[in-house]
Amino acid sequence: MNASPADKDLGAGVGAPRALPVWQPAYVGIGSNLDDPREQVRRALAALAQLPDSRLVSSSPPYRSAPLVAQGGAEQPAYVNAVAGLLTRLSPEELLAGLRRVESALGRPESRERWAPRRIDLDLLVFGRETRATETLKLPHPGIAERDFVLWPLADIAPDLDVPGLGRVAALRARVADRGMVKL
Repeated sequence: MNASPADKDLGAGVGAPRALPVWQPAYVGIGSNLDDPREQVRRALAALAQLPDSRLVSSSPPYRSAPLVAQGGAEQPAYVNAVAGLLTRLSPEELLAGLRRVESALGRPESRERWAPRRIDLDLLVFGRETRATETLKLPHPGIAERDFVLWPLADIAPDLDVPGLGRVAALRARVADRGMVKL
């Protein structure tokens, strides 16, 4: 099987990233509801394994979930979601930039309409013990504690993870409503 251009060199960007001296754990949410969503999630996991100064160490099984739709928003297909666990020496900003490059290589357009259907969506959920809220990066990811499509797969790979300021993943999952999650 030939690799498509989107499958090659997904982690490369302008200039080499500065490696941090210590490996940090990071968790990435993956979602898709267009163009064979299960395959899009598989391709995203393969691309995450190619990020520089990073190692894909775990991934959840995929789940089918109902989309979050803004009030008055159009109907859209179900999502396939998963979570990847990485060890990285990239800074949070460098990792986020790498995630954006992967999204672009996998066909996500630059415009990021909220609540819209998408081919691929990668969210930096947790990065070590980091907490921050800048214009471009919020850690932990906003809404993590209310989202079944994040907490179900995250609990599969890191149930004892203490999400900074929120608590353990298993306890968060026990409190969030199940909107019809289906493990695939």
